[in-house]
Amino acid sequence: MSAKVVMYSTAVCPYCVRAEALLKQRGVQQIDKIRIDLEPDERDRMIERTGRRTVPQIYIGDTHVGGFDDLAALDKAGGLMPLLQA
Repeated sequence: MSAKVVMYSTAVCPYCVRAEALLKQRGVQQIDKIRIDLEPDERDRMIERTGRRTVPQIYIGDTHVGGFDDLAALDKAGGLMPLLQA
C-alpha cells in the first residue's frame, strides 16, 4: 500500500470508526487523521477543500473519496483497492 490516506474526523463519529475499520481491513497501516473538533481552522479548510460539512471526509492520495458511504460504495464496486495501491 503506497497511497497516503487522510481522514477528517471528530472524537465521536461512528462513521469515522467504520471508515477506519474498512480501510484497515483493506490493509491500510496508517491514516493521517485531522481532528476538526480540536482544530476549528481545519474544519474551514475541509469545507473549502471538499464542499462538505460532514465527517469523515476521506482522501486517498489526491483523490477525494468522500464519506463512509462513498468509501463503502467504492469498495463494493471494486475501486478501493486499485486506489490504495496507486
